[in-house]
Amino acid sequence: MPKFAANLSYLFKEYPFIERFAEAKASGFDAVEVLFPYDEAASEIARKLADHRLDMVLINMPPPNWAGGERGFAAMPATEDRFRKDFIRSIRFAKLLRAQHMHLMAGRAKGVVALETYKRNLAWAAKEAPEMSLVIEPLNETDMPGYFLNNFDMALEILDDISAPNLGLQFDAYHAQMITGDLFETWDKCKDYIRHVQIASAPERAEPRKGEIDYPAFFKHIDYSGYTGWVSAEYTPKKRTTEGLDWMQMPT
Repeated sequence: MPKFAANLSYLFKEYPFIERFAEAKASGFDAVEVLFPYDEAASEIARKLADHRLDMVLINMPPPNWAGGERGFAAMPATEDRFRKDFIRSIRFAKLLRAQHMHLMAGRAKGVVALETYKRNLAWAAKEAPEMSLVIEPLNETDMPGYFLNNFDMALEILDDISAPNLGLQFDAYHAQMITGDLFETWDKCKDYIRHVQIASAPERAEPRKGEIDYPAFFKHIDYSGYTGWVSAEYTPKKRTTEGLDWMQMPT
C-alpha cells in the first residue's frame, strides 16, 4: 500500500488553512502538500509542520494570479523575466518548508515559440536550483482548456530533451485517466520519470473510490512497479473530509 499525503488546498476545507495541518495528522496522514502557500508566512507553516510532525511533499510555483488569472506561465512567451523572479522567490519558500518537490506550471500557450520558451525556462530552473526536485504535470483539457502541457508524450519528450537529473514528472492519476483513458498503460510508459503521484476519482474528481479508476488495483500496480514516493489525495470531498477517508483502508 502506498504512503498517502493530504492536499490541504482540497482537503479539510471545513477549517481555516492553518488548522488543516492538525486535522490531517489526526486523520492519519504523515505528509501534506499545498498548491500555493504564499499567502501565509512560511515560518508559521513550518511551525505547524514541525508541531504535527508532517512532511511537506510539494508546492506549486505561483502563477501570476490564481484567482481568475493564468494557470502558470513557464511556457508563455515574453514572461521569462517574471518566471525567473518568481522562481527564485518560490525556491526560498520551498526551502523554508523543506518541500520535497516544486511543480512548475506551464500556463496557457501553444506553438513552437511556447515550447522553446518552456524548455528554456525549465532548463534554467533546473540549473539554478540543482538541489531541488522540480516536476512538470500534464493537465487535461476539460479542467484546463488551453493549458500548454496537456499530454504525456510531450512531457516525456521535454524531460528527455532537457535531461536534468532534478527534473521529473508529477503523475496525477485523475488527469492521466482523463487525458488517455488508460491509466495503467500511461503509468507503465511514464514510471521511470515519476517523482510524485496525486489521486482522485475520474471523472468526478472526488474520493478515489468509485468511477473509472480501480484504485485498489492501481495502488497494487504502483507498489509492484517499485514506486516508493508519496501519493497525495487531491480531490474535492463530497461531504466533510473525514467522512470520506475510508478509501485509505481499501484492500489491494
